[in-house]
Amino acid sequence: MTPSNRDRVTIVEVGPRDGFQGIAPFIPTATKIDFVRRLASAGLERIEIGSFVSATAIPQLRDTAEVFEACRAIAGMIPQILVPNARYGVAAIEAGARSLVFVVSVSEAHNRNNVRRHPLESADDYARLIAACPQGVDVRLDLATAFDCPFTGRVAEAEVLDLLERLIAIRPDAEICLCDTTGRAAPDHVESLFATVRDRFPGVDRWAFHAHDTYGLGLADVYAAWRGGVRVFDAAFAGLGGCPFAPGATGNVATEDVVSMFRQMGIETGVDLDVLLPIACDGALIPGGTPGGRVRAARSGLGSPTCGR
Repeated sequence: MTPSNRDRVTIVEVGPRDGFQGIAPFIPTATKIDFVRRLASAGLERIEIGSFVSATAIPQLRDTAEVFEACRAIAGMIPQILVPNARYGVAAIEAGARSLVFVVSVSEAHNRNNVRRHPLESADDYARLIAACPQGVDVRLDLATAFDCPFTGRVAEAEVLDLLERLIAIRPDAEICLCDTTGRAAPDHVESLFATVRDRFPGVDRWAFHAHDTYGLGLADVYAAWRGGVRVFDAAFAGLGGCPFAPGATGNVATEDVVSMFRQMGIETGVDLDVLLPIACDGALIPGGTPGGRVRAARSGLGSPTCGR
């Protein structure tokens, strides 16, 4: 794959879920809804607006049902909801969700820390969720720690392939997202793993990549995944985020940085960077958040009136 391929890419905005979940001071529900509406106005068509999850485990997301109800009618926007198990997945469906994200970790240590079960138990639970899904519900499968585990280090490729064999058979048309949960994956690892899984599972035509920028590799890894044929990328406005169950993992790759990179490559994202930047600047000011990314500061230094508030 070379940069001469100018296919359009899709950016999935995960800030309202992954970006917010680790922030301790509760973000008012109305503020969350306003951010989702503004992000949609910038051209982001897929937004992960929250998670149906234990309020004890992640108190910040206890209002996801309210956020979803307010945002589900936003024209041109698909609200995604992440679920950790079949029980919460069914609850999301009953609330009206039609785009679900089920997460399972390749690493047993991380999966037990995250959802208190073995990855194969999560795979069985995924099967139960798929069996309960009515027609018209789209499903994405997030494969966490596909590259690296915060507890055990680099994850063997064979472990990824073995788990994918089981999961893809359950729902072959699901979108599959490989996640660099810790941000430690190197670009060559990202490109090679996507090449391997695309060759091993030719029937899967929807691959995605979720990058963290803990070690400053997020944007390079996005580019590597693009070279590996991926056309769907997660990102969080203002570079917010980090997994509460992955010690040391900081924010996601910043949406504005990803949009800017692809724009400079001549690749369409459908996102208006000039509209997005003020939203990212406001996101960087959320109390308790740890913002990341470079484009906000660079554009402000060049005199762009984006962060003057």
